[in-house]
Amino acid sequence: MEGGHKVRCLMLDVDGVLVHGCPEGNRGWSTRLQEDLGLSPEELEQGGFVRDWPEIVVGRMGLRPALERFLSEVGSSVSAEALLSYWFAKDSRIDMAVLDDCRAARAGGLAVYLATNQEHLRAAYLMQDMGLGAEVEGIFHSAQLGARKPSPEFYAKAERLSGLPAPEILLVDDTAANVDAARAAGWQAVHWDGREPLAEILRRCGAVC
Repeated sequence: MEGGHKVRCLMLDVDGVLVHGCPEGNRGWSTRLQEDLGLSPEELEQGGFVRDWPEIVVGRMGLRPALERFLSEVGSSVSAEALLSYWFAKDSRIDMAVLDDCRAARAGGLAVYLATNQEHLRAAYLMQDMGLGAEVEGIFHSAQLGARKPSPEFYAKAERLSGLPAPEILLVDDTAANVDAARAAGWQAVHWDGREPLAEILRRCGAVC
């Protein structure tokens, strides 16, 4: 056991760990945005995400109104709903090896939660439309908590909601700053690079499963 404590709860990051972009291949969801919807990925990033995302991701601004404003600004006839549907569907490839390891861990008694920087609409899509709600105990997402990783507030709130002490929680995340912050909060944490199977990480960290 790396941390000296039994891990009783896995907090699993979503994008870059469990979910990897486009179902049709190894590319980002906006790769064909220009061809499919006539929207520039660069304009969308600068106008719709970089400007508004810090407020959206912690629940202080709605994603749909922000996209409606962006689409109006660029004179697009695409609706916010159509863009949301496109984005979510194109950003939904589940890593089945990771999911299978989560299933085995839960069958062995480990609590598994998603711990992710997400706004409300995609969090709901992940849990409902993609079916991940049936695969985990729940989701702790930044818009729900009012704080995003690597803010200490994110970890404090997720820990309290989990009902478990910090040393019994393990975060697996592909962002180094998030891993460092989890360790500072007293959690165990592993930086995911995709080379070590999740099952082996759990074994090495002394997960209860």
